[in-house]
Amino acid sequence: MLDPNTPNAEDLRIYQIIDANLDRAREGLRVLEDWARFGLGKEKFVERIKDFRQILGKNHLEVYKQSRNHIEDKCKGLTHQEQINRKTSEQIISSNSARVQEALRVIEEFSRLHNLDLSKIASEIRYEIYTIENDLLSLSKSKKSVEILKENNLYVITDQKDNLLEIIEEILIAGARIIQHRFKKGTDKENLQEAIKIKNLCKRYNSLFIINDRLDIALASNADGIHLGKDDLDLKTARKILGYSKIIGISANNKIDISNALKEGCDYIGIGPVFETATKKNKKPIGIEEIKKLTKDLNIPWFAIGGIKSTNISYLRRNGFKKVALVSQLMDSEDPKEDAIMILKELSYEN
Repeated sequence: MLDPNTPNAEDLRIYQIIDANLDRAREGLRVLEDWARFGLGKEKFVERIKDFRQILGKNHLEVYKQSRNHIEDKCKGLTHQEQINRKTSEQIISSNSARVQEALRVIEEFSRLHNLDLSKIASEIRYEIYTIENDLLSLSKSKKSVEILKENNLYVITDQKDNLLEIIEEILIAGARIIQHRFKKGTDKENLQEAIKIKNLCKRYNSLFIINDRLDIALASNADGIHLGKDDLDLKTARKILGYSKIIGISANNKIDISNALKEGCDYIGIGPVFETATKKNKKPIGIEEIKKLTKDLNIPWFAIGGIKSTNISYLRRNGFKKVALVSQLMDSEDPKEDAIMILKELSYEN
């Protein structure tokens, strides 16, 4: 146990080490907490990190604080060039996670001599921070993908074509930034090889690459996300496997499915079919008015899908539909680049 009444010179030095590292750990935790709060808007992580700060604060005993007055710190104010080189939020997260982990390791080692409870606390929090760092970095990556979803109104879904890569590149050159790859035929090996090629193409044009349905192909091709239909794998399971770095979209056409998708944390929703479509011959169109009701309170990106063509986009725009998903209009086009340019112009037009 601590004996604050009779600290010797060595004890004072150890108290000073613990004091300095408690400050470092809490400062680093505050950086992570504020990024989780303001940068990501993730309440769950804010609460966990804040709890760690409070626990360390509670164990920052007065004897540690007083020790800083006894021995001068001759290295005070030292900095390192790497602190200036941090240019991204990810670098800030990583460096501050390391700061917390290193400080907690020091506390764990030195408090073992005088305060075993604090040593155990430092060890437990340190291991938690490894996981939190990975989650925050994954969420930051996902946040960039979600920004692309918010900023772009055209969502292109592929169909199986002999010259599919050429078609996709033409559409990307035109300015489309979201590609969902859908395939129903071919072997897994062939589909994966094609998916990797499309992923690399999308990366070149700073565009999202999303796989329809197949979680295994999405993982193997390092896709940016997956789109799940009503009969596909459930969102919670998909999230467990994919983690937070990937985006997950859901197909929905009723209030219950939309509500469940929101509760489970989907990143966007595809709603339809709006009109009759050859792609989903067995599905009855929802219609404009019903989709208006379903989406009036949605606060995540949603895309109207089903029977949408260049000829009815202006009609959709007049009814408040800003984002659309297309398949055959571009996949079957004689000039996909020109068609994509015209559609993008139509979607960017403010009524």
